[in-house]
Amino acid sequence: MTNVTDNTTTDAAEAVAAVEYAPEHTPRLAWAELAPEVFKAMIRLDAAAKKGLDARLVELVKVRASQINRCALCVDMHSKDALAAGESVERIVQLSAWEESEHFYTRKELAALALTEAVTVLTDGFAPDAVWERAARHFEEAELAQLVATITVINAWNRFGVTCRLVPGHYQAGQYK
Repeated sequence: MTNVTDNTTTDAAEAVAAVEYAPEHTPRLAWAELAPEVFKAMIRLDAAAKKGLDARLVELVKVRASQINRCALCVDMHSKDALAAGESVERIVQLSAWEESEHFYTRKELAALALTEAVTVLTDGFAPDAVWERAARHFEEAELAQLVATITVINAWNRFGVTCRLVPGHYQAGQYK
């Protein structure tokens, strides 16, 4: 007698294996290989920018800016780094709708996310005073300077990723640390 559950599981696994995904695109430019000194400088700048900040907060900020900028490589990379830093899947998933999901985040994280959006979306004008004041209530000045640096650096990384059409899915957590 055949176990129905085993057949169902086998059939489901075969169906998933039979799914044909779209082909992976190729990058436009291997900029890091062609401009290695710039890449190394960006790595150093990134490390300097996040000094003194909580690793999970840094990754939340990087994921959110990358979502806004539609940088698939950076969304992939920083989601993996966030998980490795102890962040929950649920909080990462909710980032794209953080204003509707405030109860998942601390007031400090919410202030950082609001500042991330204000600094990332400059087409709306300057970062509003209310957003700045909210962040300033939750971060010491030195910490706020590091946060602004972190947001600025991830936006630069996003520009490289989007412009060069860098491919997500191959990054391993901590690869560039």
